[in-house]
Amino acid sequence: MVNDNDRASTNDIDDAPVSPSRRTVVRATAVTGVGIAGLGLAACGGSSGSGGSGSASGGGGGGTTVAKADVPVGGGKILGDAKVVVTQPTSGSFKAFSAICTHAGCTVGSVADGEIICPCHGSHFSIKDGSVTSGPAPKPLPAKTVTAEGSSLKVS
Repeated sequence: MVNDNDRASTNDIDDAPVSPSRRTVVRATAVTGVGIAGLGLAACGGSSGSGGSGSASGGGGGGTTVAKADVPVGGGKILGDAKVVVTQPTSGSFKAFSAICTHAGCTVGSVADGEIICPCHGSHFSIKDGSVTSGPAPKPLPAKTVTAEGSSLKVS
């Protein structure tokens, strides 16, 4: 038989809030942080999107080549495997830049309306010189060397 004193002490224990230990809180925070960071990295390391790398091929001298015809005037072509974007701001004028966004290291995803666009956080860069046209990217895309070789372009 249970007396009133036993019931009172049982109720006191059942009603008392239980606090997690410091170790439990730290562990949960670490696991959650790693999970969130992993999701962020997956988003930043995504595919090259609509700019794809279909016609890029490795060049003989350590560079990447692309057909001039694959780089539209006023637009560009993302060479995802080489992490390069080649643009043609005006007819016959070709530029090349790193396809890695200077904000969080994502690969840029498209080229449209005279801009190179990063899908991760919305940074936009000029196809003329790689400069930031809207952030959060803190600096321009680094320029690459592009050389015309007949009907192809070599980027190094």
